[in-house]
Amino acid sequence: MGASRNRTSRARRADGVAGGDLAERLLEAAAVLIAERGPQGFSLREVARRARVSEAAPYWHFPNKEALLAAVAEQGFIALAAAMAEVRERVKDPRRHLRELGVAYVRFALAHPSHLRIMFGPEIRDKTAHPSLHAAGERALALLIATITDAQRAGYVRRGNPWDLAVAAWALVHGLSALLIDRQLEDRVPGLREAEVLASRVATLLQTGLASR
Repeated sequence: MGASRNRTSRARRADGVAGGDLAERLLEAAAVLIAERGPQGFSLREVARRARVSEAAPYWHFPNKEALLAAVAEQGFIALAAAMAEVRERVKDPRRHLRELGVAYVRFALAHPSHLRIMFGPEIRDKTAHPSLHAAGERALALLIATITDAQRAGYVRRGNPWDLAVAAWALVHGLSALLIDRQLEDRVPGLREAEVLASRVATLLQTGLASR
Protein backbone atom coordinates (compact mmCIF):
# COMPACT_ATOMS: atom_id res chain seq x y z
CA MET A 1 0.00 0.00 0.00
CA GLY A 2 2.82 2.40 0.91
CA ALA A 3 4.63 1.67 -2.36
CA SER A 4 1.45 2.38 -4.32
CA ARG A 5 1.02 5.73 -2.58
CA ASN A 6 4.64 6.60 -3.29
CA ARG A 7 4.25 5.76 -7.00
CA THR A 8 1.11 7.92 -7.25
CA SER A 9 2.86 10.72 -5.40
CA ARG A 10 5.87 10.56 -7.74
CA ALA A 11 3.56 10.58 -10.77
CA ARG A 12 1.77 13.64 -9.42
CA ARG A 13 5.04 15.48 -8.89
CA ALA A 14 6.33 14.46 -12.32
CA ASP A 15 3.33 15.60 -14.32
CA GLY A 16 1.49 18.00 -12.05
CA VAL A 17 -1.69 15.91 -12.32
CA ALA A 18 -3.47 14.08 -9.50
CA GLY A 19 -3.68 10.31 -9.92
CA GLY A 20 -7.40 10.09 -10.68
CA ASP A 21 -7.28 13.13 -12.96
CA LEU A 22 -4.34 11.62 -14.82
CA ALA A 23 -6.23 8.40 -15.50
CA GLU A 24 -9.25 10.33 -16.79
CA ARG A 25 -7.05 12.52 -18.99
CA LEU A 26 -5.38 9.44 -20.48
CA LEU A 27 -8.73 7.76 -21.14
CA GLU A 28 -10.05 10.86 -22.90
CA ALA A 29 -6.91 11.13 -25.02
CA ALA A 30 -7.09 7.43 -25.88
CA ALA A 31 -10.71 7.68 -27.04
CA VAL A 32 -9.93 10.67 -29.27
CA LEU A 33 -6.89 8.94 -30.74
CA ILE A 34 -8.87 5.77 -31.50
CA ALA A 35 -11.53 7.88 -33.21
CA GLU A 36 -8.89 9.47 -35.42
CA ARG A 37 -6.64 6.52 -36.22
CA GLY A 38 -8.41 3.38 -35.09
CA PRO A 39 -7.00 0.88 -32.58
CA GLN A 40 -4.09 0.02 -34.88
CA GLY A 41 -2.81 3.61 -34.81
CA PHE A 42 -2.85 3.65 -31.04
CA SER A 43 0.24 3.86 -28.79
CA LEU A 44 0.85 4.78 -25.16
CA ARG A 45 3.48 7.28 -26.26
CA GLU A 46 1.01 9.13 -28.47
CA VAL A 47 -1.66 9.00 -25.77
CA ALA A 48 0.79 10.60 -23.33
CA ARG A 49 1.62 13.31 -25.87
CA ARG A 50 -2.08 14.05 -26.44
CA ALA A 51 -2.70 14.16 -22.69
CA ARG A 52 0.33 16.49 -22.28
CA VAL A 53 2.07 14.31 -19.74
CA SER A 54 5.41 12.51 -19.77
CA GLU A 55 5.84 9.30 -21.74
CA ALA A 56 6.22 7.41 -18.46
CA ALA A 57 2.97 8.76 -16.96
CA PRO A 58 0.56 6.20 -18.52
CA TYR A 59 2.44 3.35 -16.86
CA TRP A 60 1.45 4.57 -13.40
CA HIS A 61 -2.11 3.43 -14.19
CA PHE A 62 -1.85 1.11 -17.20
CA PRO A 63 1.00 -1.42 -17.46
CA ASN A 64 0.58 -1.82 -21.23
CA LYS A 65 -1.48 -0.81 -24.24
CA GLU A 66 -4.09 -3.54 -23.73
CA ALA A 67 -4.71 -2.41 -20.16
CA LEU A 68 -5.51 1.11 -21.35
CA LEU A 69 -7.74 -0.23 -24.13
CA ALA A 70 -9.51 -2.41 -21.55
CA ALA A 71 -10.13 0.68 -19.42
CA VAL A 72 -11.62 2.49 -22.43
CA ALA A 73 -13.87 -0.52 -23.11
CA GLU A 74 -14.91 -0.70 -19.46
CA GLN A 75 -15.80 2.99 -19.54
CA GLY A 76 -17.97 2.27 -22.57
CA PHE A 77 -19.82 -0.64 -20.96
CA ILE A 78 -20.48 1.42 -17.84
CA ALA A 79 -21.98 4.23 -19.94
CA LEU A 80 -24.01 1.77 -22.02
CA ALA A 81 -25.41 0.07 -18.93
CA ALA A 82 -26.34 3.46 -17.48
CA ALA A 83 -28.23 4.35 -20.67
CA MET A 84 -30.04 1.02 -20.60
CA ALA A 85 -30.93 1.37 -16.93
CA GLU A 86 -32.29 4.86 -17.61
CA VAL A 87 -34.61 3.43 -20.27
CA ARG A 88 -35.89 0.72 -17.93
CA GLU A 89 -36.55 3.35 -15.27
CA ARG A 90 -38.11 5.97 -17.55
CA VAL A 91 -40.29 3.80 -19.82
CA LYS A 92 -43.15 2.42 -17.78
CA ASP A 93 -44.83 0.31 -20.48
CA PRO A 94 -42.93 -3.03 -20.61
CA ARG A 95 -44.11 -3.52 -24.20
CA ARG A 96 -41.86 -0.60 -25.22
CA HIS A 97 -38.75 -1.59 -23.30
CA LEU A 98 -37.06 -3.62 -26.03
CA ARG A 99 -37.72 -1.01 -28.70
CA GLU A 100 -36.46 1.82 -26.53
CA LEU A 101 -33.38 -0.16 -25.52
CA GLY A 102 -32.59 -0.66 -29.21
CA VAL A 103 -32.80 3.06 -29.87
CA ALA A 104 -30.65 3.79 -26.79
CA TYR A 105 -28.01 1.34 -28.02
CA VAL A 106 -27.80 3.00 -31.44
CA ARG A 107 -27.72 6.44 -29.84
CA PHE A 108 -24.84 5.32 -27.62
CA ALA A 109 -22.96 3.84 -30.59
CA LEU A 110 -23.22 7.06 -32.59
CA ALA A 111 -22.12 9.16 -29.61
CA HIS A 112 -19.24 6.85 -28.65
CA PRO A 113 -17.99 5.02 -31.77
CA SER A 114 -14.44 4.70 -30.41
CA HIS A 115 -15.68 2.99 -27.27
CA LEU A 116 -17.96 0.66 -29.23
CA ARG A 117 -15.11 -0.48 -31.50
CA ILE A 118 -12.90 -1.32 -28.52
CA MET A 119 -15.73 -2.87 -26.49
CA PHE A 120 -16.37 -5.47 -29.19
CA GLY A 121 -13.18 -5.44 -31.25
CA PRO A 122 -10.39 -8.04 -31.37
CA GLU A 123 -7.84 -5.89 -29.54
CA ILE A 124 -8.88 -7.37 -26.19
CA ARG A 125 -9.01 -11.09 -26.88
CA ASP A 126 -9.94 -12.24 -23.39
CA LYS A 127 -12.09 -9.90 -21.34
CA THR A 128 -11.84 -12.21 -18.34
CA ALA A 129 -8.17 -11.19 -18.12
CA HIS A 130 -9.50 -7.77 -17.10
CA PRO A 131 -12.01 -8.52 -14.29
CA SER A 132 -13.56 -5.07 -14.00
CA LEU A 133 -14.08 -4.88 -17.77
CA HIS A 134 -15.62 -8.36 -17.81
CA ALA A 135 -17.96 -7.42 -14.95
CA ALA A 136 -19.04 -4.21 -16.70
CA GLY A 137 -19.86 -6.11 -19.88
CA GLU A 138 -21.81 -8.73 -17.95
CA ARG A 139 -23.86 -6.02 -16.22
CA ALA A 140 -24.90 -4.53 -19.56
CA LEU A 141 -25.92 -7.92 -20.93
CA ALA A 142 -27.76 -8.72 -17.70
CA LEU A 143 -29.96 -5.66 -18.19
CA LEU A 144 -30.99 -6.90 -21.65
CA ILE A 145 -31.64 -10.41 -20.31
CA ALA A 146 -33.71 -8.95 -17.47
CA THR A 147 -35.76 -6.92 -19.95
CA ILE A 148 -36.51 -10.02 -22.01
CA THR A 149 -37.32 -12.05 -18.90
CA ASP A 150 -39.75 -9.39 -17.71
CA ALA A 151 -41.43 -9.34 -21.14
CA GLN A 152 -41.72 -13.14 -21.12
CA ARG A 153 -43.40 -13.06 -17.73
CA ALA A 154 -45.83 -10.41 -18.98
CA GLY A 155 -46.61 -12.54 -22.04
CA TYR A 156 -45.17 -10.11 -24.61
CA VAL A 157 -42.17 -12.25 -25.65
CA ARG A 158 -42.17 -15.90 -26.61
CA ARG A 159 -40.89 -18.61 -24.33
CA GLY A 160 -37.31 -19.69 -24.63
CA ASN A 161 -33.88 -19.25 -23.11
CA PRO A 162 -33.65 -15.53 -22.25
CA TRP A 163 -29.90 -15.56 -22.97
CA ASP A 164 -30.48 -16.89 -26.50
CA LEU A 165 -33.14 -14.27 -27.17
CA ALA A 166 -30.93 -11.53 -25.72
CA VAL A 167 -28.06 -12.48 -28.02
CA ALA A 168 -30.40 -12.40 -31.02
CA ALA A 169 -31.61 -8.92 -30.04
CA TRP A 170 -28.09 -7.70 -29.32
CA ALA A 171 -26.76 -9.03 -32.64
CA LEU A 172 -29.44 -7.22 -34.64
CA VAL A 173 -29.07 -3.85 -32.94
CA HIS A 174 -25.28 -4.05 -32.78
CA GLY A 175 -25.15 -4.89 -36.48
CA LEU A 176 -27.23 -1.81 -37.28
CA SER A 177 -24.96 0.29 -35.05
CA ALA A 178 -21.86 -0.97 -36.85
CA LEU A 179 -23.36 -0.12 -40.24
CA LEU A 180 -24.18 3.38 -39.03
CA ILE A 181 -20.83 4.23 -37.43
CA ASP A 182 -18.99 2.87 -40.47
CA ARG A 183 -21.19 5.13 -42.65
CA GLN A 184 -22.54 2.30 -44.76
CA LEU A 185 -26.04 3.80 -44.70
CA GLU A 186 -25.08 7.46 -44.98
CA ASP A 187 -27.03 8.08 -48.18
CA ARG A 188 -30.29 7.02 -46.49
CA VAL A 189 -29.43 7.92 -42.90
CA PRO A 190 -27.56 11.25 -42.94
CA GLY A 191 -28.05 12.27 -39.31
CA LEU A 192 -28.90 11.31 -35.75
CA ARG A 193 -32.63 11.88 -36.14
CA GLU A 194 -32.84 9.56 -39.14
CA ALA A 195 -30.71 6.99 -37.32
CA GLU A 196 -33.06 7.02 -34.33
CA VAL A 197 -36.09 6.57 -36.58
CA LEU A 198 -34.44 3.63 -38.34
CA ALA A 199 -33.37 2.13 -35.01
CA SER A 200 -36.96 2.33 -33.78
CA ARG A 201 -38.22 0.56 -36.91
CA VAL A 202 -35.60 -2.19 -36.67
CA ALA A 203 -36.29 -2.66 -32.96
CA THR A 204 -40.00 -2.89 -33.71
CA LEU A 205 -39.30 -5.66 -36.22
CA LEU A 206 -37.22 -7.40 -33.58
CA GLN A 207 -40.01 -7.10 -31.05
CA THR A 208 -42.48 -8.52 -33.58
CA GLY A 209 -40.17 -11.45 -34.22
CA LEU A 210 -39.83 -12.19 -30.52
CA ALA A 211 -43.54 -11.74 -29.78
CA SER A 212 -45.43 -14.49 -28.04
CA ARG A 213 -47.39 -16.56 -30.54
